[in-house]
Amino acid sequence: MAASIARFFSRVSWHGSCIILKNTLPCISLRYTFHRSATTQSGLLFSLNKRGILKDAFPENAAQDQLPQLLQSGCQTVYCGFDPTADSLHVGNLLAIVGLLHFRSAGHNVIALIGGATAQIGDPSGKTSEREQLPSDVVEDNTRAIRDSLQRIFTNHELHFHNDSKKLGTVTLMNNLAWYKDWNVVAFLSEVGRRFRMGTLLSRHSVQSRLKSAEGMSLTEFSYQLFQAYDFYHLNQNHSCKIQLGGTDQLGNLMSGHEFIHKVTGQDVYGLTIPLVTSSAGDKLGKTAGNAVWLNRDKTSPFDLYQFFLRQPDSSVEWYLKLFTFLPLAEVERVMEQQRQEPGKRPAHKRLAAEITKLVHGKEGLESAKRCTNALYHSNLQALEQMSDAELQELFREASFHELLLEPGTTVLDACRRAEAIPQGGKGYRMVSEGAVWINHSKTDSPEQVLIPGQHLLANGLSLLKVGKKNFHIIKWLNL
Repeated sequence: MAASIARFFSRVSWHGSCIILKNTLPCISLRYTFHRSATTQSGLLFSLNKRGILKDAFPENAAQDQLPQLLQSGCQTVYCGFDPTADSLHVGNLLAIVGLLHFRSAGHNVIALIGGATAQIGDPSGKTSEREQLPSDVVEDNTRAIRDSLQRIFTNHELHFHNDSKKLGTVTLMNNLAWYKDWNVVAFLSEVGRRFRMGTLLSRHSVQSRLKSAEGMSLTEFSYQLFQAYDFYHLNQNHSCKIQLGGTDQLGNLMSGHEFIHKVTGQDVYGLTIPLVTSSAGDKLGKTAGNAVWLNRDKTSPFDLYQFFLRQPDSSVEWYLKLFTFLPLAEVERVMEQQRQEPGKRPAHKRLAAEITKLVHGKEGLESAKRCTNALYHSNLQALEQMSDAELQELFREASFHELLLEPGTTVLDACRRAEAIPQGGKGYRMVSEGAVWINHSKTDSPEQVLIPGQHLLANGLSLLKVGKKNFHIIKWLNL
C-alpha cells in the first residue's frame, strides 16, 4: 500500500550543500506596489491599500485593472490559510483575519482554511530552521481550538462592528485534511507534482534563504509550495475561489498557486499580501519570535491583550488603528487629533485597545479587561469587588489561590498564615505590623485586626493579599 503523503515527505532530507543548488535560478522578487490609477481610486482595494492592509498583488497588473473589475462584477470568494501549529492564533495572524472581514463586509464570501494537513508538513516561509514535527492528535486539538477562535472573532465582528444596512458575505471554515487524508503520495505526485518546474520552485526566496543556511532544507518543507498551491486549486474548483490572502512572506506560495491553476485550468486567479506586523523593535509578532500575544483567552487574557495595545509606542498607534480596527479613516484622524491635544489622556491608545479587545473577546471581554485595569492600576475597590474568580486568576496569574472557611474572629494575621502568605512565628507577625501586607489595595499593619466586611472581605467573597511588591494571594471565602 502506498505511504501517505505527509509520512513520505517527512522521511527525505535535502541540504544546501548539494551541488545542484549551485546552479539554481536567482531569487525572483515580484513584490508589486498598488498603483493608484483611475480605475482603483474608489472601491475596496483602494480603501484597504489606503489603510495599509494590502501590500502586494500578484500578478503585476491585477491591482490596476483585472482585480478591481472582478470585485465590482459581483460576489467573489476570498480565502486565507491558518496552519494549526499551536493551540491558538496570535496577534501576528490577526491582520489576515481583519482582511477577510473587510472582504466579507463588502459582500464577498470568505473561507478561513485551517491546515490540518499542511501543519504536518511545515511552512518554511520566514523560518530559519525546520518546524518540529507535530503528532496528529496535537494537530487535531490545535485545529479545534483555532476553529473555535475564528468562529468567535467572526461572530464578534458581526455583532459589534457590522453595519446592518450592508449585506455580509458568507463565512466558511474548512480543514484541508479533508482532501488529503485519503490521498496517497504516488497519486499526489502524479497529478500535482508533474505540473511544477524545479527551477521555479528553487527560485523562491523562502527556499533560497533556507538552502543557503547551515541546516539546509528538508524535502518535506520544500514540498509545502505544492500543498498550498493545490489548496488554492481545490477551493477554486469547488468554491469558485479566485483570490488568496497571505502575509508578505507567503508571496512565493501564492505565486505557485497562481501558476498551478493557470496551467491546469487557464483561469486567472490572484494573490494579495498583507504586511507583517512588527513590534516597536522591528521583530515579527509571531509565536516563534518569543513575544507572542495570543488570541485565545486561556493563553492571553482580555486584560493582557488590552494592555498590550495600550502600551504601544505613540509612533505605532495611528498605524495600528488603521490596520486592526474598522474605524473610518476620518474617525482615526479625529482620534489622533484628540491625542495631539491631550497626549496625557492617551485617547488613541485606549480606543485602539478597546476596539481590538472587543473584536477578539467581545463586549464581555472588553468589560473584563477594563475591570482588571481599574482594579490593578487604579486601586478601584468597586472594580475588584465586581471581578469573578476567573478574572482574578487571569489578572494575577502567578498568585496562589486558596479556598478557606471564614471562622468568627478571623484576624489579618490568621488570614495571612492560612493562605501561607507569610512565615509562621514572629517573622510573619513583624511583616504585617511593619506594613508589608496589603489587603484589597489597603495597607494593613494591625495583625490582630479582625477582618471587616467591605474592607477586607469583598462582596464577591474574595480577598486579595499582596505581600511585598509582587507576591499576590487570592482567598475565596467559601461561607460568605
